[in-house]
Amino acid sequence: MYNIVIYLYLCGVAIASLFNEKVRKMWRGERQAINVLKEKVDPKAQYVWFHAASLGEFEQGRPLMERLRRDHPEYKILLTFFSPSGYEVRKNYEGADIICYLPLDTISNARRFLRTVRPVMAFFIKYEFWYNYLHILKHRNVPVYSVSSIFRPEQVFFKWYGHQYGRVLKCFTRFFVQNEESRELLKKLGITDVDVVGDTRFDRVLQIKEQAKQLPIVETFIGMKAESDEKGVKLEKPAVFVAGSSWPPDEEIFLRYFDNCPTKWKLIIAPHVIGEDHLKQIESLLQNRRVVRYTKMEDELPSEAASKMLAEADVLIIDCFGLLSSIYRYGQVAYVGGGFGVGIHNVVEAAVWGVPVFFGPNNQRFQEAQELKHNGGGIEISGYDDFANQMNQMTANPETISKLGTIAGNYVNDSTGATEKIFRYLNL
Repeated sequence: MYNIVIYLYLCGVAIASLFNEKVRKMWRGERQAINVLKEKVDPKAQYVWFHAASLGEFEQGRPLMERLRRDHPEYKILLTFFSPSGYEVRKNYEGADIICYLPLDTISNARRFLRTVRPVMAFFIKYEFWYNYLHILKHRNVPVYSVSSIFRPEQVFFKWYGHQYGRVLKCFTRFFVQNEESRELLKKLGITDVDVVGDTRFDRVLQIKEQAKQLPIVETFIGMKAESDEKGVKLEKPAVFVAGSSWPPDEEIFLRYFDNCPTKWKLIIAPHVIGEDHLKQIESLLQNRRVVRYTKMEDELPSEAASKMLAEADVLIIDCFGLLSSIYRYGQVAYVGGGFGVGIHNVVEAAVWGVPVFFGPNNQRFQEAQELKHNGGGIEISGYDDFANQMNQMTANPETISKLGTIAGNYVNDSTGATEKIFRYLNL
């Protein structure tokens, strides 16, 4: 049944590739993957294979890859992706020796792929359970590890109709799961080679924090460099609200609030989708605020007029990629988007800076959001009124912002260490 579904999916992807650029990239990349491997694989080398569905899973696997590269240069690293949103962003990542798409999980593709690479071990990040690849790896006695995986009762493995597919879980040598519930669920299937180590994502965000960039444009915007006026009087720095990975339903809430907010807040927005239509839509919701775009300021600085315009602006739109993780450092409060759509983005990336984090209601599948919400470092909102009430309370009681931010930062710091635990088990 699984292989029938895979072939039907293959036909669907082929048809969809005629109409969708993203699907076309994936379709083309999967078909070319074997040729890429034949060209690049060194038959004398020992390869460790890491597979990540997309960019988020890559970030979870990255601490392991970089630790392996640092401590065991005798191994080469193969990194595969399923989604273009991962491959296209990280296809030039220097931490891997070969990067390509993973061919779809047919029996013939899996055999050809593994015959070409011959990995000595494999790491599948979070939700990756490819039936044919995993069974062939097990047949070849290749150690396979599931990293940062998390299981829930509603998953197919734990339903009466999913028992046959659930056998794929017994192909893993060991699971390194995020929580105790996952261990207990696997135990019900007779799987006991399980360690609760947490999520390697926390190790990664700590790395990102340590490597954060200083951003002069943002610092000029929020007034970090202006410590005194002409009379030598120290100026009061404004409060800064950072909204990251936002979508229109998120923006309609916080932009409405800040466009009419009587308190002096500076707002930085890094939307998930950067396109001219979307940027204009954001600007149209800010009728009462002075708005500037990051790239425009980048082009015009260091002119005095541009610096003045930037310092006097109320809202800074980040209309480029790659800055968000560093921008969170400048906020007193953060908002992470996606919670009014398919699901929230990376709340840990903001919380690591010791700021309280707002997010929408679709966060049940994200353990870190649930835990932040439980301890107070994360604040779930249901709509505009809820957001406005929470912000008004914070504005009236600044000490609350500091308290909740400390809780958020401590939560991240206390959750690190998964990478070390995994390597301790591997004994490499």
